[in-house]
Amino acid sequence: MKRCYSFLKRSVKVCDVLTEQYTKLKIRHAGWFCFPVALVSFTLLAAGGSSIPLPLQPLDGRQPLIIAHRGASGYLPEHTLEAYQRAIELGADVIEPDLISTRDGILIASHYPNLATNTDIASRPEFASRKREDWQVDGEKQTGWFAHDFTLAEIKTLGVVTTDPERPQQYNGKFRIATLQEVIDLVKAESTRLGRSIAVYPETKNPSYHRDLGLPLEDKLIAAIQSANWNSSSAPVFVQSFEPGSLKEMRAKGLNVRMVQLIDADGYDLKTGNLTYAAPYHRPYDWEKAGDQRLFSDMVPPAGLAEIKPYADGIGPWKPYIVPVKGQLDADGKVKDINGDGKTDLMDASTQKPTSLIADAHKLGLFVHAFTFRNEKRHLAHNYGGDPQSEYLQFFRLGVDGVFSEFPDTALAARSTYLKATRRQGSQ
Repeated sequence: MKRCYSFLKRSVKVCDVLTEQYTKLKIRHAGWFCFPVALVSFTLLAAGGSSIPLPLQPLDGRQPLIIAHRGASGYLPEHTLEAYQRAIELGADVIEPDLISTRDGILIASHYPNLATNTDIASRPEFASRKREDWQVDGEKQTGWFAHDFTLAEIKTLGVVTTDPERPQQYNGKFRIATLQEVIDLVKAESTRLGRSIAVYPETKNPSYHRDLGLPLEDKLIAAIQSANWNSSSAPVFVQSFEPGSLKEMRAKGLNVRMVQLIDADGYDLKTGNLTYAAPYHRPYDWEKAGDQRLFSDMVPPAGLAEIKPYADGIGPWKPYIVPVKGQLDADGKVKDINGDGKTDLMDASTQKPTSLIADAHKLGLFVHAFTFRNEKRHLAHNYGGDPQSEYLQFFRLGVDGVFSEFPDTALAARSTYLKATRRQGSQ
């Protein structure tokens, strides 16, 4: 036994050395998609040949979360109970409802205050007179029908449609917008039925806009969380927002759940690889209203993250903040049309050296949930070869704590591959 114990101690030291070497190499070559098998699958042959896996990179050492973005929205119209149910059936850890308000103050799951975007309201003659022209949402002029003009009962008569014209259309009009309470009830029932914890990840959508309408979101969300007996940091709930003021208000009012500061941008310049910033995606709208000229980009340096830490537990950055993308330039300095489809876009770009954002956030104790992962080739950089799992795997290897995915089954398959490589299959 003493001899075996001595061998075990020496072997653990070897494992520690290899882990240290792995970490140094990972930092030096952060863009690698793979790592030598000898380090990834190092096995300690002692006490029956059990293996000691390398530590996972997420902040808490657990497997990265799969967050179903608006439900399984790659398959069914988003923010419907059917899309959330499908996500749960596929194995998602978390489902995500964006929240807006009806005229009668009910929180419903929708990414858009403008119901013309995701419902069949334009075909409903009984609502034709309520169409608004040049209505402003976060400073952006829109035309359509807006949720604050309709009661929940009226909205429940509308059919939800897919917001992506290139995705299946056969379910358009068949399902209804879900309320926050319906989402909570579904999560609780399915967690009990399946014997596993399923979390909910609501976002206060356009909170300044709703406050100006006299329909603030925060108090209603806090009340729903308290009613569900979820007001603790260990509860199966995260609350997110692009507006710092919304999160700060809820924290000040006693909300104790994990909170997440979302970080956006308008797009990316394929010539330079830099992110671009244009309204309304350039800065939080509460900053805009207050005359604060900082951009979302000011949140990502260590100093910006330090400002987030007092009111939030994590960040939710757009993917290029972690893995930038850039096109190849021809002799004239123009972005090459690599795939020959007559236009230049993400499919003609390649990923660049990852930034230090995940490491910087982790140093401050902030977890990182990146958005949004989609299967279609048009949403993937050229060097992923049309394989969405390659994208997930890169982010998992970089240490992301969770991913917002519209195809949770694909995300789960990639996570399984990642966990097998780290000898952590099935870890929770």
